[in-house]
Amino acid sequence: MTVLVTGGAGYIGSHMVWELLDHGEEVVVIDRLSTGFDWAVPDAAELIVGDIGDQDLVERIIEEKGVDSIIHFAGSIIVPESVADPLGYYLNNTVKSRALIESAVRKGVKHFIFSSTAAVYGTPEECPVSENAQLRPESPYGSSKLMTEIMLRDTAAAHDFRYTALRYFNVSGADPKMRTGQSTKGATHLIKVACETATGKRPFMEVYGTDYPTRDGTCERDFIHVSDLVNAHYLALQRLRDGGESMVANCGYGRGLTVLEVIDAVKRVSGIDFEVVMSGRRPGDPVSIVARPDLCKAELGWVPRYNDLELIISHALEWEKQLKLRNRV
Repeated sequence: MTVLVTGGAGYIGSHMVWELLDHGEEVVVIDRLSTGFDWAVPDAAELIVGDIGDQDLVERIIEEKGVDSIIHFAGSIIVPESVADPLGYYLNNTVKSRALIESAVRKGVKHFIFSSTAAVYGTPEECPVSENAQLRPESPYGSSKLMTEIMLRDTAAAHDFRYTALRYFNVSGADPKMRTGQSTKGATHLIKVACETATGKRPFMEVYGTDYPTRDGTCERDFIHVSDLVNAHYLALQRLRDGGESMVANCGYGRGLTVLEVIDAVKRVSGIDFEVVMSGRRPGDPVSIVARPDLCKAELGWVPRYNDLELIISHALEWEKQLKLRNRV
């Protein structure tokens, strides 16, 4: 049995590949390397450079490699960019996901895990937010992911096909063994940006919006360590293989932190008081979004190991140093 990881040369995808290899799985990666890196894929996994929208390629990989499961990370993830380029996001995140799902069905792949997002909720009426909350995405990014969730639901109803969609909150940190981390140039993840600023890779960082109805006026988010996130994916894969039904679950810690609180923590952990510039709101940013992760814990047996903001930041800071040492910046 082989697991196909789409987007496996990217941030979360490369962590997933290591998680699978650590459990003795056979892994093949398809990635067009638009934001990922070939060096981020472990030697023990096979990297095929290509696009998930290329159905002939995908179906050939499934056949030749004996793929029984797909974990789908490939896609575009920047909220403001999706507002400026909605059609690009619907192509990359929705149309190509449809092609991938169709290829899975054609070739008899029965297990599919999808990287969805908390952006499907928009700004929820209640926080922490549960999976049965109203879905009101406020950006094309959120809408593009919700459309894929709907396609998966309907496909599972019509075919011998089961899926798990995991709605991510704010993914941060790096592999504790420093095998991989967030390496994307021009990344927009808050902790990544703050750590780049603390290590001198950026002259300053911006805070977008200081007049939100939160305790300090900045947006509130739920930050989850990337290693805990990919562990939830592995548990979801095992559940599907054991006959578990399709499901959608939140992946977060259930703890909300504001942008300024996170920046203060990065300054404290790094020991560097870097420059922060206050700017106006960005389009598509929800005010507050915090997970209720009860379902993920109950159904998957998920037990977070890195639920500590300073630990997340320390791993992210160490990865910035590793990138410099390895001449990857």
